[in-house]
Amino acid sequence: MNKLLSHHWNVSSRREFFARAGSGLGAIALGSMLAEGAETPKKTHFPAKAKSVIWLFMEGGPSHIDLFDPKPELNKLAGKPMPASFGKLVTAMGTGNNTLMASPRTWKQHGKSGMWVSEWYPHIAKHVDDMTVIRSCWANGLNHVGSVCQMNTGDILAGRPALGAWVTYGLGTANKNLPTFVVLTDDREVIGGPKNWASGFLPASYQGTQFRQGDTPILNLKPVEGTTDERQKSRLSLLKQLNQHWGADKTEDTDLDARVKSFELAYEMQSAGAEAVDITKETEATKSMYGMDSEDTRQFGHNCLLARRLVERGVRFVELYCGSGSGWDAHSNIEGNHGKWCKVSDKPIAGLLEDLKQRGLLQDTLVVWGGEFGRTPFNEKGNGRDHNPWGFTMWMAGGGAKGGQYVGTTDEIGLRAVEKPCHVHDIHASILYALGMDHLQMTYQHNGRAERPTIVGGNIFKEIFV
Repeated sequence: MNKLLSHHWNVSSRREFFARAGSGLGAIALGSMLAEGAETPKKTHFPAKAKSVIWLFMEGGPSHIDLFDPKPELNKLAGKPMPASFGKLVTAMGTGNNTLMASPRTWKQHGKSGMWVSEWYPHIAKHVDDMTVIRSCWANGLNHVGSVCQMNTGDILAGRPALGAWVTYGLGTANKNLPTFVVLTDDREVIGGPKNWASGFLPASYQGTQFRQGDTPILNLKPVEGTTDERQKSRLSLLKQLNQHWGADKTEDTDLDARVKSFELAYEMQSAGAEAVDITKETEATKSMYGMDSEDTRQFGHNCLLARRLVERGVRFVELYCGSGSGWDAHSNIEGNHGKWCKVSDKPIAGLLEDLKQRGLLQDTLVVWGGEFGRTPFNEKGNGRDHNPWGFTMWMAGGGAKGGQYVGTTDEIGLRAVEKPCHVHDIHASILYALGMDHLQMTYQHNGRAERPTIVGGNIFKEIFV
């Protein structure tokens, strides 16, 4: 065996062979490529409305009552204690002396639909006729770690697969040389880290692939200097033969076969991956549309443009964090905090919607906007707002979503969802529905139980879609 290895690579052991086999094939770490069966598309349960999802995750909790859900009654009650009608909830929240706080926003109706958006989002406001705004979202978590986890995986406790992992498991890949599930950040590390795009009890190969910030989103993509294409093909061929020989009597173990496929796909990534993340050929007008000509919007604008390029090339699920690391968490000085992050996200998101529409991609791409929760109508630290999982706003555009409509409402001060409450499981079930998947039929056997993305809940909000 060692003679055979030495002939090809001048190595002294099988261990060294495997170590060097990965050299220059950085995409071997791209977990979504390792999946047995994920290399080909799978049938949907019913005709899909969307082919891909771009999830715009405003991490930290954007204030719905300052962006998409105006509350005139809240402004009238500003400075007063929480109404007694909220009873036990007021006690449980421990609001103490935190009085109701007005929203000093300027609100206008936009588009033919006349939907309300505050002055903090002037560019996004131009696209309301393409959006379904869900004003009645709710979740279970109170802190960021559990809530970000639930919005991604359905549970406040770590260990379950992310929605993007379920999409990869259920639909397979739509391309041969890029990951199926990609994660992009713009600031610090996401609260809770990789568990938010992990595969949980699904095979590890279905996990999301994090692209890094900067000029090299995919690490180690270039081959080692001096390595020819012919040599790489020869190495892969030898590695495949060795692994097939090793696994000949281990047919029940599919990991080895998946590993071989990962090397082959990583090889393909060396050309396709580099091309996908190279935005130098994009026009200056396109870059400007995404806000890349301004320091404030350059990073998130770059990520939004990259998301368009990825779905254009068959990536099914792209998750973009804006304010990664709880940027939107405004316990104090909400004016300064949200003023910053709204500026960071407004033009890039509007540019993404416009670009997708111009290219005919919006009809096949479901764009989802929201955070892990909203913010309270009462003040914290005088000029901030606390976490609010009881009622908040998300919106969806494209991918079959009906434009220019509201779904659900919160109460008169924006604290609780009261009409058509839409839980995180309902959001996930509806996204899967847009992709042609029935969350009730999408199961995976784990510890003797048929697990599914929405655990034991989930209702499809079909009114979101045309």
